[in-house]
Formats: sequence, structure tokens, C-alpha cells
Amino acid sequence: MSSCAADAGGPVPGAATTAAPPLREVIRAYGLTADKRLGQNFLLDLNLTRRIAETARLGPDHSVLEIGPGPGGLTRALLDTPVRSVVAVERDPRCVAALQPLVEAAAGRLRIVQGDALALDATDLVDPPAAIVANLPYNIATPLLLRWLPTLDRFTGVTVMLQSEVADRLLSPPGGKAYGRLSVIVQWQARVERVLGVPARAFTPVPKVNATVVCLTARPDRPAADRATLERVTAAAFGQRRKMLRQSLRPLGDPTGLLTAAGLPPTARAEEIDIDGFVALARALADRDETLG
Repeated sequence: MSSCAADAGGPVPGAATTAAPPLREVIRAYGLTADKRLGQNFLLDLNLTRRIAETARLGPDHSVLEIGPGPGGLTRALLDTPVRSVVAVERDPRCVAALQPLVEAAAGRLRIVQGDALALDATDLVDPPAAIVANLPYNIATPLLLRWLPTLDRFTGVTVMLQSEVADRLLSPPGGKAYGRLSVIVQWQARVERVLGVPARAFTPVPKVNATVVCLTARPDRPAADRATLERVTAAAFGQRRKMLRQSLRPLGDPTGLLTAAGLPPTARAEEIDIDGFVALARALADRDETLG
């Protein structure tokens, strides 16, 4: 079951957003300003937050994990869907305090967890069926995604807003300028869909870059490979991306033998190799290491 969808229908009005104080009033009352050290950029446009919540296609059985709710703009939109519950992880104690009126208005459907999302196991925080929906802090977006990938099949979908540059890397096909290690590791494990573009002016304060909402779902047809070995292969290949593979793979030992076993031309460059090609290389390396070990 995928929770990504371009048209999920209108949100179901919830009591929480009508009972809670207006968002801008909360920001004024708690003196909230975005903290650059935490990668904060607040999204206050309620039409945009509603659209993001809609694209996640959440049902009444869903438990939703949100990372970095800030003052709670997206949180309110999630509570306006028919979801069973929302668990929001927030590191900033100022925002934790500012979210308390919304917790009270949500009547048991919202729980705030104060802590560092990178130090928490997402699968422990929400019960299935579960989804992740978040405006990710830019400074931890990529590490979080890589942390979630191995357990992606535990979620019906991961719908997140990222810097457009990062989204381009997730989505890039072989041969594209943004194609690299992140593209390979993510596309090997997930299907990635571009959902929505968000201009920089929608945020407070206005960042220097635009944002993109993407949705990731687990690949049921993922070709078998060892992730650590795949990471070794892509690190070597893209570490010298302008060189031919017969040169860039030398740190792994005998590149010609590896390329022959994987059925790849030695004159190819990393940016030309698709996901299946890198998987073949990882398998060849694993087989060789096992033979030598």
C-alpha cells in the first residue's frame, strides 16, 4: 500500500485546528524565531501545509510521524486529516512549549517527543499502519533519509520536504548532472516521486533555495545486494566520477576483474551506470571478497 498520491481529496476538518490559537498568534506569544543552527525554516502558509498533508493520502488507521514541527503549521494540517494519531519529534524546547496548546486541543491525537530525530528509531515511535510526513530541517534531511531507508517497508510512505537540490539528487536518472551516490542508494531501495514544488518565499525566514516535496515508498522488486558493499562501490566510483571505472575502482582492487564479472565496460564512467549495474558490481565485489576471505 502506497500513501503517495497526486490527488487524495480534501482534508477532513478537525477540531484541533479550530480549538487551538491561530498559528501566528502562537508564534508571537512564544517569541519564536527560526534557529539556523537547527536548520529551521518555518512554513506558515496553511494552504501549502494542507496540500502536503493531502498528498500523503492518510487514512483513519494511520499513525503519522512528523519531524521538526516547529510552531505546528504542518502538524495542524495533519490533524485535519482523519489520522488516528500524530507523533511529532521536536528538538527545540521553545517549539515544544509552543505546541502544548495544540496538544490540548487535539484531545489525545497528538504527542510531542522532545529529542534529536537522528538518535531515535522511527519504527519505535509509531504503530502500523504508519507514515512519515515532514518539513525536514535542511541540516539533517539527508542523514535522516538514509537512516530510514532500511526500514522503509514498515511505512506506507515517507512524504518529506527537502531542498530542491537534494530532491534532484534523489530523483536523477543515470547521466543526469545530479546523479551520484545518493541517487543510487536511494533508488535501489525506494521508488521516489516528485510531488510538489515550494518556492523559498513561502518560508520564514526566506532561505536561499527552493524546496521540493517528494514521496518515497519501498521497492518490492529491489534487487538483492549488501548495502555496505554497494556503498563501497559507489564511494569508489563517484569519488573520481570523471575517470573511467577501470581507474576509479582501483581502490577496491583488480577493477578489470570486477567489471568483467559485472558485465560492465571498463571505459564507462560512474554517471553512466544504472542501479542494476551498480548492484552487479556490488555482487561481484562481495563474491570476490568471499572467495579471498
